[in-house]
Amino acid sequence: MVPLRIGFMPLVDAALPILARELGFGEDEGLDLTLVRDLSWATVNDRLLYGHSDAAHMLAPLAIATTLGLGRPATSISVPFVLGLNGNAITMRPGVAERVTTAGRPGDVAAIGAALRTVAAEARADGKPLRFGVVHRFSSHNYMLRYWLSGCGIDPDADVEIVTVAPPFAADALAEGEVDGICVGEPWNSVAVDRGVGVIVAVTSQIWLRGVEKVLAMRTSRMEDRAPTEKLLRALYRAGLAFVDPERLDTIAAILSRAEYLDGPARLIRGAISDQIIFAKGHGAVHVPDFMFQHREAANFPWTSQAAWLYAQMARAGHVTANAADYQVAQGVFRPDVYRAALRPLGVPLPGASSKLEGGIADPLAVGTTQGRLILGGDRFFDARSFDPDQLDRYLSIGAGK
Repeated sequence: MVPLRIGFMPLVDAALPILARELGFGEDEGLDLTLVRDLSWATVNDRLLYGHSDAAHMLAPLAIATTLGLGRPATSISVPFVLGLNGNAITMRPGVAERVTTAGRPGDVAAIGAALRTVAAEARADGKPLRFGVVHRFSSHNYMLRYWLSGCGIDPDADVEIVTVAPPFAADALAEGEVDGICVGEPWNSVAVDRGVGVIVAVTSQIWLRGVEKVLAMRTSRMEDRAPTEKLLRALYRAGLAFVDPERLDTIAAILSRAEYLDGPARLIRGAISDQIIFAKGHGAVHVPDFMFQHREAANFPWTSQAAWLYAQMARAGHVTANAADYQVAQGVFRPDVYRAALRPLGVPLPGASSKLEGGIADPLAVGTTQGRLILGGDRFFDARSFDPDQLDRYLSIGAGK
C-alpha cells in the first residue's frame, strides 16, 4: 500500500477525499489514505508546501496564487482534479436580509443585488459600511462575491468591506455582529440559518452556474511519480459516483458529520448533498438544482479556462497585474493531461479540448471527446456575460461584471 496524506477543511466539498478513504476506493487502488483536518486554509496550504501532506483539498485560486508567488515565495502547484463546482452561498444577518430579499426562498440575484446597493449606500453614508466575510483572500468565494457585487453596481473595494473569516467560525462572526454577510461553503451557511443568526440570500450557482470551487492540489514536484497520483484520481472519481448515488445519502451524511471530518449535524449535511437548502429558520427546505455539483458532466475535469477566469478575477481585484507570462503559468496550474491519463483506463468520457468559453453554454451541448460521449449543461453567469480565455485583455478592458 502506498501511503498518502491529504489535508482538508471541514466542508461538505471535502467529501470526495473523505469518501475515497471511508468507502475503500483508495484501498482498492493500493493507497493508504490519511486525512488531516485543519481549521484555516493557510494551514492547509502550509502543510502541503512543507511536505506534511502529499495532496490537499484546496481553494482553486489559492493554488494559482501559490504558484505565482503572491504573498510568499512561489511554489509550483498542480491541479489534476476538480473536487466540485458550486456549493457556496451568501448569507446575511436577518436584519439586512429582510431589506434585500424575501426570506425563505431563492430570488433573482440581480434584483437582490440592486436592493443591496441601496442598503450598502446608506450604511456607507452612516459611516458603518457593510462588512462581508470570505474564507480567504485568494478564494472563489471572494471572487464570486466581488463579481456579483460589481455586476450589481456595488464597488467591492469602496462601497463595502471584505474581510477574512475561517469557515468554521463564519456563523459565529454573524452572531457577534462582526460581519453583515458571509460567503462560505456548506455546512456553515446552514449552521448560521439553523442558529437563527443568518438568512441565505443567494447561492453561488445563481451567480455562475458550474462555477469552479475546490480542487485537489499537489506540489508539481510530488506529481513526478505519476502512478500514485493517477491511482488517487481514480479513487476520487469512484467517490464522485458514490456521492451522487441517492441510495447513499444517509450513509454519506453520517460519515461527513463525524468529529474527525466536519463535526456538524448530519441533517444539515444531508440537505446540502441532496440540494435541499433551508434559506431561513422556520421555513421549509427548497430544492436548488445542482446546488452542489460533484460528478456529472465532467465536473471533475480541470479546464484551463477555469484557471484563466480565476486569474482574470484576481487581476480585476488588483491581486495581480495582468501579463502574458503569468497568465500562461496560471492556466498551466490546471492539468487536464494528468486527469485524462488517470481516467482513460476507466472508460469515462474525456473532453477533447482543455479550454472552453466560460459562461457560453445556455442549453445542453454535446462536446468533442477523446473517448465516450459528453453533454455539458448550462454554465451561464448571472449577468449573461461570457469569458473567452483567448481575450483576456479585452475582458479586462471592458470591466466584465461591472
